[in-house]
Amino acid sequence: MRAERTERASLYSEVTDRIIAELKEGRLPWVQPWDSAACGCTMPQNAGTARRYSGINVLILWAEVVAKGYASQRWLTYRQAEAAGGNVRRGEKGTVICYAERFTPKAEQGQARSEDREARQVAFLKRFVVFNIDQCEGLPDDYFAPMVSADPVFAIAEADALIAATGARINIGGGEAFYSPSHDFVQVPPQVAFPEPINWYRTALHELGHWTGHGSRLDRDQKGGFGSESYAKEEVVAEMAAAFTCASLGIAPTVRHSDYIASWLSVLQGDDKAIFRAASQASKASDFLLACAGEEQ
Repeated sequence: MRAERTERASLYSEVTDRIIAELKEGRLPWVQPWDSAACGCTMPQNAGTARRYSGINVLILWAEVVAKGYASQRWLTYRQAEAAGGNVRRGEKGTVICYAERFTPKAEQGQARSEDREARQVAFLKRFVVFNIDQCEGLPDDYFAPMVSADPVFAIAEADALIAATGARINIGGGEAFYSPSHDFVQVPPQVAFPEPINWYRTALHELGHWTGHGSRLDRDQKGGFGSESYAKEEVVAEMAAAFTCASLGIAPTVRHSDYIASWLSVLQGDDKAIFRAASQASKASDFLLACAGEEQ
């Protein structure tokens, strides 16, 4: 049990340290230079099941695609590659990602029964290794079919449909973009205020990321004022939620608040589980938005 706790703690630290190092170098793990990779902007997925990865694994796999120049966002475990009739090429190094579950220790079950209450669950984090399909050989041809990114015009149409489908109250005007938790509305400047019109959509999706956190929806802590730790945490969630949603629609994510990096670093350096929680909440926020428009998760 002690070894398992040590391994979980090590994984939290390893990933957090990697994210912190990227932030210190001015790179944001949820904003990638897509044109430097051979593949287009999309969410990473399992090649065998077509299921999209979520949470912290999105950041890990995006970073690996860019670093290694892979031509695909599809990944497999060693056994999945073999089951598909192929194999991982000799000498290839896999990418460590994580799988989170919750369980109830037996001692807690007994204690809860004696106290007539619900048993508390404990988070369980397990690491496993995946390989990009570019690291494999002998796989079926359909595994290598291009993951076609959306046409820019179509992507904007999809974004318009999603924004409308949320039913959120969106006020267009003024010179600032923000979400008001107390009045539950999004404020965004008009598109003509953006030198690049696509940035209006990136901004609107960021604010809608905040909108998902309202008490009537995903109920995140949005009480913190500017400069507070809770405010910084919520900004990280909204940033990543917008990135995940943009990528799902075929819009390359960009950053809106690069000047907040110092506050994000402060949060991450003080809690090695913070980035895991933020990425998980961001995935839930993105899923919420995509579900509004009936998009597949």
